[in-house]
Amino acid sequence: MGAEVNPASEQPAIPYQSAPVFREEHAEGRLTRVIEQQAAKLPSGLFLVLSIGSMGASLAFEISGLRRVSRFVGLWPGPLLAMGIYTKIVKEMGAR
Repeated sequence: MGAEVNPASEQPAIPYQSAPVFREEHAEGRLTRVIEQQAAKLPSGLFLVLSIGSMGASLAFEISGLRRVSRFVGLWPGPLLAMGIYTKIVKEMGAR
């Protein structure tokens, strides 16, 4: 008797292809494409460094007594990290 082999292991994998955009209102605008192209040129780690830097700057402003500036700069890490995730997704998945 031969070795037991899963017959499905010989089957080729079916590649996934995303559905094309057929409706015009779902298509990306020209400005969005330009922003995605320019953002893809930036390294993904830059947004992480900028968010950590804004946390440090916020702490420095808080220690120096500039409370309002500290709070303003302290709001930056969230959006910076969100932009980093967005650019990472655009780089990995590509713009549609």
